[in-house]
Amino acid sequence: MPRMRQKADLPTKTCLACGRPFTWRKKWERDWEAVKFCSERCKREKPVVQR
Repeated sequence: MPRMRQKADLPTKTCLACGRPFTWRKKWERDWEAVKFCSERCKREKPVVQR
């Protein structure tokens, strides 16, 4: 059985809505490249893009 990874070893990204860093989660395993927000709340309250 593989050893568990330390949380510090997991990849991180910065949330586009709040600007806080967040780490990889198992539920995002398949689409980590597409994840842009740290939570559903940030996804709902995403900033409006200026044109």
